[in-house]
Amino acid sequence: MSYNCQKFLGFQGVFFQKYPLAAEGKAKRASAMGRGGESMLNTSSEMQNRQDSLRALPPREEREYLPAREHVDEPFTVLVLLLLAVGLICLFSASYTTAYYKQGGDSTYFALRQAMFAAAGVVVMFAASKFNYHRLHTLALPLMLITLVLLASIKIVPGMWVNIKGATRWINLGFTTFQPSEIAKFAAIVFFASLCTRYGPKRMKTFKYGLAPFIGVIGIIAGLLFLQPHLSATIIIFGISLVIIFMGGANLFWIAGGGVAGAAAVAVYIATQGYANNRIRGWIDPFDPAVFKIEGWQGAQSLMAIGSGGMWGLGLGQSRQKHLYLPEPANDFIFPVICEELGFVGAGLIIVLFAVLICRGYYIAFHAEDRFGTLLAAGITTQIAIQVVLNLFVVTGIIPVTGVSLPFFSYGGTSLLMLLGEVGILLNISRHMRVRDVA
Repeated sequence: MSYNCQKFLGFQGVFFQKYPLAAEGKAKRASAMGRGGESMLNTSSEMQNRQDSLRALPPREEREYLPAREHVDEPFTVLVLLLLAVGLICLFSASYTTAYYKQGGDSTYFALRQAMFAAAGVVVMFAASKFNYHRLHTLALPLMLITLVLLASIKIVPGMWVNIKGATRWINLGFTTFQPSEIAKFAAIVFFASLCTRYGPKRMKTFKYGLAPFIGVIGIIAGLLFLQPHLSATIIIFGISLVIIFMGGANLFWIAGGGVAGAAAVAVYIATQGYANNRIRGWIDPFDPAVFKIEGWQGAQSLMAIGSGGMWGLGLGQSRQKHLYLPEPANDFIFPVICEELGFVGAGLIIVLFAVLICRGYYIAFHAEDRFGTLLAAGITTQIAIQVVLNLFVVTGIIPVTGVSLPFFSYGGTSLLMLLGEVGILLNISRHMRVRDVA
């Protein structure tokens, strides 16, 4: 059977499953053709049956927008809560030494603050799970404009930005700080998912609609992030965008061209930035005496922590590298501490949990009730996937050191709130998963 025939028959099956009256009519017409003129005798009874069937169905509006089920996706919810709980335990173990010396003897400083943000984030997550994600369609443009204003405020109102270790990425709110780049990730997901939905698969095949507007927006965001500078956020947003555009139906040729152009821009950026060149030197051989105590220190300490864990680890709380040897043990480099304390087995189980979470996220995306839901869920899942992969690649020395946090584990209250809010949107999409596709 040819591919076109298979595709047509598959479409027929879905169509008649969604519209049972059409299937009923098809069967009756086939039966009438077999009986010839006898079918005319039963016309009145058939019409009566059809009218009864129509009365039994809800109005068209309710059939199209009625949620498929009343509850969120349980496997995804359990995985998120499990990773969040394990992350809090690992964060306390990894951070208490740094907190003790840097926060005036309060060894629980980072863990308690993260726990408070986690509790608030869970509330936000379940509240967002009841927010109809279709409304984000109309909020896509305002959200993107607000994000661009926030990113541009580094030049408009520089006094409210905080410089930490040479990077100006945080806005000071008084009681805490937050990174506008976290909002930019979500804004890019919503905006690009909305654009792909509005344009449709046919127009997405063209350069005018399938690539040009996306490259323009990405270029503006990348330019504003360059002012901070924040290369890792730029890479994450670029990767999310490519996935959404691909799933939106853009021509693979244009996507490949955009990917090459983005990679070339990153290469030029690294070549022209002194601090990036130093990181490359430290990445190539972190144990080289010429770079070990400066550029190679962080990467070398990370590898030593991972290697010290062995198969079963030294035990929870028993890491040695976290005692002021490994920089950022509560943030970007929390995973080496996990490897040292829980070993290959414990770290491997955490990676498996992330892998299952990501697979379940894409499952929800592919079973969403509409195109916008599919692209939105895929974008949120892709953000989690890219951050996990980049963080693991950085701490294991596969790529140069860059600031990428590990979702649900790394310290950062506002970023955790944003992440759990996005997860809540994904859970709302799971409420509307198609009934015929859900076991």
